[in-house]
Amino acid sequence: MATRVLLDQARCCASGQCVLAVPEVFDQRDEDGVAVVLDPQPPEELLAKLRGAAVRCPSGCIEVRHT
Repeated sequence: MATRVLLDQARCCASGQCVLAVPEVFDQRDEDGVAVVLDPQPPEELLAKLRGAAVRCPSGCIEVRHT
């Protein structure tokens, strides 16, 4: 199975919750704090953390697909 992470930067409110939850996958831009995806196809063992990050995201801009 493959895991895919999508992030809508236009909706990101720069709270940093995703970075705190999964620093292996997310970071924030220095200029405005908007989140970026470092690894759009992370290993499956991060799936639970990624789902938690998506739930905690206040702007709901993270989507985790596992197919």
